[in-house]
Amino acid sequence: MKVIETIGGFAQQHRHCVATIGKFDGVHLGHQLILQQLKQQAMELQVPSMAIVIEPHPEEFFARNPQDCPARLSEFDEKLQLIADQGVDYSFKLRFDETLCRLTAQEYVEKILVKGLGISALIIGSDFRFGNQRQGDFTLLQELGRRYNFAVIKTESCEHNGVRVSSTYVRQQLADSRFDLVEKLLGRPYEISGSVVKGQQFGRRLGFPTCNVGLNRCNIPLHGVFACDVIIQASDQQAAQPQLCLHGAANIGYRPTVSDEKKAILEVHLLDFSADIYGAGITVIFRKKIRDELKFDSLTELKAQIAIDVLQTREFFDTFSEPKSQCND
Repeated sequence: MKVIETIGGFAQQHRHCVATIGKFDGVHLGHQLILQQLKQQAMELQVPSMAIVIEPHPEEFFARNPQDCPARLSEFDEKLQLIADQGVDYSFKLRFDETLCRLTAQEYVEKILVKGLGISALIIGSDFRFGNQRQGDFTLLQELGRRYNFAVIKTESCEHNGVRVSSTYVRQQLADSRFDLVEKLLGRPYEISGSVVKGQQFGRRLGFPTCNVGLNRCNIPLHGVFACDVIIQASDQQAAQPQLCLHGAANIGYRPTVSDEKKAILEVHLLDFSADIYGAGITVIFRKKIRDELKFDSLTELKAQIAIDVLQTREFFDTFSEPKSQCND
């Protein structure tokens, strides 16, 4: 899938595509249904398919306090990979900024969809709002579609047990650590991917070294300690073992015992593993919540609790259903 980041990046082969627009946070089953609808319509018209991905999320752009934003299920690069996995031809990064905010609803359609892409069809939800002050709606899109000769097609809805699948619903289930249900809503286990970065070495000093994963999001969907599967991609492309699959105990949150920082961190203690993996790509797959994040009175108390966390993680994986694990030997 080719990613385009500016309207100037539109080339002739992108024009007359079938497009859809959204944040695509989590790329859950509802999004996947839309993307399959997108591909089917593009195939019928024999034109490319394009997902227009809004970045950053409007809620993040307008928020005064980043932690007031809805928690991100996936970062931008993760979204792109998930969308590419659905077989979409192109993705356009629609930057949500002051310039975009100032566009009227009609300018939004004319500059981006008509002059920019020359779309053949737009697949969109009936609740979609766009343009300055969110004045544009589905009815206006239909009117402008007739004027500029593009079809406006309502997205299909996806439900699970009578509930509409949405990013909000997935967040709610994650907050309750209902990972089996989340896996059904996403069509895959919930995971966070990134690169291993050097931290402050607190875990190593306590006897439980961790690998830290950079988080590029205003708010996080999980808080606490979790048993997880971990997939590590070697940073050296010539490595004899390009991928490692391990178990670990992950802490995601703000480390209140050792830090007053407001920036969240994801750190994972890998079971029975001690190699240096700085710079490697890592995917953390959350399996079970062990406990909430707590503030301890001393590092001694924290160390004792981490030992308990690791023991409970080992006990969980001793009884974990192996067919579900992505870290089989």
